[in-house]
Amino acid sequence: MKAIVQYAYGSTETLELRDVERPVPGDDEVLVEVRAAGVDPSVWHLMTGRPYIARLSPELGLRRPAHVVRGWDAAGRVAAVGAKVTGFKPGDEVFGQCDGSFAEYARARPDQLAAMPAGFSFPQAAALPVSGVTALQALDMARPRPGDKVLVIGASGGVGTYAVQLAAHYGARVTGVCGPGAADLVRSLGAADVIDYTREEVTDRPVRHDLVIDTAGNRSLTRLRRVLAPRGTVVFVGGEDGGPVLGGLDRWVRGLVLSLFVGQRLRPLFARTRQPDLLRLKDLAETGAIAPVIDRTYPLDEAVAAVRHLESGHPRGKLVVTV
Repeated sequence: MKAIVQYAYGSTETLELRDVERPVPGDDEVLVEVRAAGVDPSVWHLMTGRPYIARLSPELGLRRPAHVVRGWDAAGRVAAVGAKVTGFKPGDEVFGQCDGSFAEYARARPDQLAAMPAGFSFPQAAALPVSGVTALQALDMARPRPGDKVLVIGASGGVGTYAVQLAAHYGARVTGVCGPGAADLVRSLGAADVIDYTREEVTDRPVRHDLVIDTAGNRSLTRLRRVLAPRGTVVFVGGEDGGPVLGGLDRWVRGLVLSLFVGQRLRPLFARTRQPDLLRLKDLAETGAIAPVIDRTYPLDEAVAAVRHLESGHPRGKLVVTV
C-alpha cells in the first residue's frame, strides 16, 4: 500500500511517499481503509520530535520515530477486525484516531473509533477527531454557562473553530482572536466579537472573561490573567512557541503552581481521543451544533505539501488529506 513515511526526525524533507506492507490488525484492533486524514499540529510534533521532552513518550520514540507512517485523524471503512473486537464489522464507516493515517490502510484501537456522523463526507469526518475532541475536552474543564464570557485565542484554527462553536452552543458570549481576514469566518461560527491580533492585543480591552481557551501558546501568564475574571479559568491547549526542549510545559507547570495561590485556575489540557467524546461530537455534528471548517484538501501524494501549509501558514480550520 502507499503511505507517507518518515525514518528520522526532521523537516518535511524527511517525509516520503512509499510502498509499504499493509498492516495486520491485532486481536483487539481494527484495520481501517482510510479515505481521508486530518492534518493538525500533532503531525508537526511527530515529524520534528519536538519538544524534545515528548520523545520520552513511547508514541514518539527517543532517537527516531517509533511509528514510521505519519498521520493521526482518520475517516474510512472498516476493512477487518481482530478476533476480540465486537463493536465494529467490515464495511462500517468510522472516524477517529489511527496509527499512521497518511496511508491507504491503518490500524486503530476500537475505543478510539466511532460511527461517522450521518450525512458527513469522509473529509468532513476526518476533520473532526483530534481537533474536535481537544476543543470538547477544553470546554469540559470549565463548562461555560449561558451569558458567560469566553475568549478563544486562535479562533480560526483547527481547535479554535470548534471551540468557538461549542462555547456559542452552550450559550456563552464568545470573543475570538484571529488574524487578518478571518474575522467573518469566526463570526459565522458564533463569535459575538473578534480581535485581530495584528492590530490590538487581547489586553487592550477592559473585559474580563470567565474562560480563556488558549490554542496559540505564545502569551505570558501575566497577560492571560489580565483578561481573566477573578474566578475564571484559562485552559492551555497549545504551546507552539514554548521552545524546542520543553515546549509549553514550563508555562503549564507555572500555571498549575500559581493556581494554588490565586482564585484563577490555569490548567493545561492533555487531550486524549476517546470513543465517548467521539460519540458526543457525532451527535453535535448531526444536530448542526458544530460543523468542520476545511481550509483545503490534498491527495495522498501531496500530503507533504499539506504539512508544509500547516507549518508555514495559518490554515483556517483544518487541512485534510484524501486517500
